[in-house]
Amino acid sequence: MGHTGSTTATRIVELELIRLRPPGRARRGAGEGPVLVRIGDGEGVSGWGEVPWATPGQWAELRSAYAPALLDHAWARPTEAGAAWAALPWDPALAAALDTACWDLWSRQRGTPLAHALGGERTALTAGVTVPRTVSVETLIIEVNRQVGAGFRRVRLEIAPGWDTEVVHAVRSRFPFLVLQADAGGRYLESQERHLEALVALDGLGLLAVEDPFAPGDLGAYARLAAELRTPVAVGRPLNSLEDLGRAVEAEAGSAVNVDVSRLGGLTPARRAVDLAVDAGWKVWCGSSAATGVGRAATVALAALSGASLPVEMPGAGNRGRDGLVAPPVRAHEGVVPIPLAESGLGHGVDRAAVAERTEEALLVDSSGTREAARDR
Repeated sequence: MGHTGSTTATRIVELELIRLRPPGRARRGAGEGPVLVRIGDGEGVSGWGEVPWATPGQWAELRSAYAPALLDHAWARPTEAGAAWAALPWDPALAAALDTACWDLWSRQRGTPLAHALGGERTALTAGVTVPRTVSVETLIIEVNRQVGAGFRRVRLEIAPGWDTEVVHAVRSRFPFLVLQADAGGRYLESQERHLEALVALDGLGLLAVEDPFAPGDLGAYARLAAELRTPVAVGRPLNSLEDLGRAVEAEAGSAVNVDVSRLGGLTPARRAVDLAVDAGWKVWCGSSAATGVGRAATVALAALSGASLPVEMPGAGNRGRDGLVAPPVRAHEGVVPIPLAESGLGHGVDRAAVAERTEEALLVDSSGTREAARDR
């Protein structure tokens, strides 16, 4: 198979599924953790994707259904790869891992940076960082100051009932020129008057957006709050497919969106989501639930699109980006993330030795079936 023609069919001949030991104290349950996926075309070219967190059920579905389906499917462009798993029960995280790997492989075959393959135009990104809730407002101010000192000019604050207006006001008073955003995480109830009062009180604090105020299933509540606030309401967690975004736009549930590759099912639907949101007049930023540099690199490539006009958000934006699994690490310096344009694909190599050290289980799926993979492949 040649690698230069855009219409040449690609057929995946093997998939390597690698279940990783969670870092630090991240373990939630037995058999759970991040998963890396490597696909190979039989000619020495590989592509990588990531499931940020897989349950035992998802791991079983990946190895028994999603991976074999991709083996049986030929595609000319990565936008066509999703037909392989279209008939399977929808799991956006599993679909995203395979879709991202297909984009990575396809762009590596052609010697093209993934950002360019997606249509991106930027060479660097302004990065935002999330600061979670802390034990006190004073501790929060110290942490925000640390991130500002590291060069970040956009900070996303986690809020919750009782940890909202006073907290955001304190940060705004201390950092009047900082771009601030509030992430409510779906913790508020429209039926609770105090909850609504707190959300409305945020309106005068110059926020970039109030993200996910209510539970994912209540787009009507989103729309009613969006109609009352001057501050944009952002939608993120309610979106598990491109169709979900279409419904949110139709419901006028907000005016900004967090496009997350793993939540939406891959780079293919995520790229379409950026276009859909821009056409609707919504602001876009690319967020990420990624657990490794593979997922973060995919987020960076997507955020190179001109329609993603707000600062990119990704876990590990600072020194935490050094997970040791990819080189160079995907991280921000002085609040800026460079887009790797000198290398093809994701632009970051996977350190197989580092991956092997964290591997709990590795499987190889090919035409002969599924078997244990060598740890040092």
